[in-house]
Amino acid sequence: MNEIPGGIHFSGLTARRLVPNDLELICVQRETMFLEAGGEPSALRLMTEHFRPWLRERLLDGRYYGFALMEDEQPVAAIGLMNIDWPPHPSHPTLDQRGYVLNVYVEPGYRRRGLASALMKLAEAEFVQRGLSFAVLHATASGKPVYEGLGWVATSEMAKIVQ
Repeated sequence: MNEIPGGIHFSGLTARRLVPNDLELICVQRETMFLEAGGEPSALRLMTEHFRPWLRERLLDGRYYGFALMEDEQPVAAIGLMNIDWPPHPSHPTLDQRGYVLNVYVEPGYRRRGLASALMKLAEAEFVQRGLSFAVLHATASGKPVYEGLGWVATSEMAKIVQ
């Protein structure tokens, strides 16, 4: 699975798979993404402190995978992907896994160029290659129009912090 799926080309940019050495890149982008969405800085620093070892393990064993878009040697956008265990469901009655999209981030100077859409197309092709026909994500307000434009729809999911 070293080949980039989907044959997608980006003007002036190259796509590559995420590797374990991308740990800090992903942590910084994730924290920045949540900060831009209105997150509280001290809570986000705490989140990253606990996310880093979680991510390290999953990057090393391949449970967290994805792509970075590069300009020369500089990453300008990235997307994280996972397979998540989920019981067979009306949306995927024969599968016990879903694709999960997370940590979609485009550097501010590269936004509004279609890079998030290009990353999502890579993600969809990767899920198909891995035999996953159903995928989910949690969208920020700024990401929601991008995903809707690619055919993603809101679901009935609800959440609660239980104490």
